[in-house]
Amino acid sequence: MGKRTNLSIWEAMRNKGYSRRDFLEFCAYAGTLVGVQSTGLTTVVKAFEEKPRPPVVWLHLQECTCCSESFIRSSHPIIADVVLDRLSLDYTETLQAAAGVQAEECLHNTITEYAGEYILLVEGSVPMKDDGVYCMIAGRSSEQILQEAAEGAAAVIAWGSCASNGCIQSADPNPTNATPIHKVLSKPVINVPGCPPIAEVMTGVVTHILAFERLPELDGQGRPMEFYSRRVHDTCYRRPYYDAGLFVEAWDDERARKGYCLYKMGCRGPVTYNACSVTRWNAGTSYPIQSGHGCIGCSENGFWDDGPFYSHLGSFPGFGIESTADTIGAVLGIGAAAGVAAHAISTNIRKRKLIKDRIDKSVEAPISVEEGDES
Repeated sequence: MGKRTNLSIWEAMRNKGYSRRDFLEFCAYAGTLVGVQSTGLTTVVKAFEEKPRPPVVWLHLQECTCCSESFIRSSHPIIADVVLDRLSLDYTETLQAAAGVQAEECLHNTITEYAGEYILLVEGSVPMKDDGVYCMIAGRSSEQILQEAAEGAAAVIAWGSCASNGCIQSADPNPTNATPIHKVLSKPVINVPGCPPIAEVMTGVVTHILAFERLPELDGQGRPMEFYSRRVHDTCYRRPYYDAGLFVEAWDDERARKGYCLYKMGCRGPVTYNACSVTRWNAGTSYPIQSGHGCIGCSENGFWDDGPFYSHLGSFPGFGIESTADTIGAVLGIGAAAGVAAHAISTNIRKRKLIKDRIDKSVEAPISVEEGDES
């Protein structure tokens, strides 16, 4: 990897031939990812212009490397090589050219010479059973390597569900005692779950740390609120069909071809917090639900053991119509509601009929959420 140069992100970009305009566009894009308003853009510009690029140590423990694959395939042309060029990537088993003794020297030198400055990115869970023999690197266990690398880190980020919550490796009966990073370390950890997480979400988390020199606001599971504060269900384009009680009943039925809600096919969107339906994948092209497959809830703890992926949840916390999706329109459901709840249910029944009538008549115009709502 060689000795890290003390260049800022702007200096590094300029040396690579990027213009000032390219740099400002990059700052605007990065700032937007973390919700910075136009008035706060100067903070991002100043940080990227003046602050030295932080050294980065990226550990690969018990995982499949899908997080790295996601990150290096970000849609933005400059973001795409953020780790390889914009940050000073000192150590990563997957992307580094060094091997053997040289690679281990890079790791040792970084955590020694830049103690308190480097960012530690961790991909994969830690196998704690049998002294960690199930994932050894250079004769040391994952736990030993992690503890040593985390001690002097300015920030620790757990990439993906393996590092954030154990993921598939910790599925019952969890033969290696796969353990998420935050349960191994005694210092704060930013969890960025997903299998894998979205590249732009990963970039946004790093951007926040670079620009503001502090951890982003986290939810109860240690996830950045900027990206994990809303359910996939809340911003899903199929939500109107859900509200109207129009569901796919089989993968090859007419309702599937018409794009009805996938809730009955096992979609976990109503109980999954992630940015998939807003940020999407592959340059904002699509996400699983848009591709015709229900959300499996991969950013939630225990999703791997939470029953068959294609069996829907019987009910979930929600308002009125949401808790009775299977029996929408039933007298029992309407009779149990009063006041505003009753109005919400009856409104959604009318929306269901309106949507169904339009589809049956092959009307392609989008349905407004307010149509049929007689307040």
